[in-house]
Amino acid sequence: MLKSTIEKQLLEAMKNKDDVQKVALRTTLSSIKLAEIENGKPLDDAAVITIIQKEIKIRKESISDAQKSGRDDLSAQAASEILVLEKLLPKQLSEDELRALIVQVIQEQNATSIPDTGKVMKVVIPLVMGRAPNDLISKLVKEYLAGQQ
Repeated sequence: MLKSTIEKQLLEAMKNKDDVQKVALRTTLSSIKLAEIENGKPLDDAAVITIIQKEIKIRKESISDAQKSGRDDLSAQAASEILVLEKLLPKQLSEDELRALIVQVIQEQNATSIPDTGKVMKVVIPLVMGRAPNDLISKLVKEYLAGQQ
């Protein structure tokens, strides 16, 4: 299970005194435990992957904010944490692979316009299983559906 992998890596990071890895894994584990408390049950790997993706997104936003403020140190810290978290995700799909999958699902679902976005997303997200960020999937689906009008 992915959660136990994160716990093992956190212990290893603590032994090695790797602060970047320690912070990234500890905050991610906290988010996982909070979600488990809210759900009242342990999370499966798909839910853990979603949380890892959210943690990466938060750090990307932090980089943007830090750069606007001229805080290169915070930007570098967040970038290092992103690298740690990305290693936990399954191999990511290339944009071309993702586009091909989206086109296939759009055709299978007979989706023709933007209002069909939800119908397409419901099929694509489980197929992708954390191998691409949901915001990118949504952007590409909308791009294709807007082009079909």
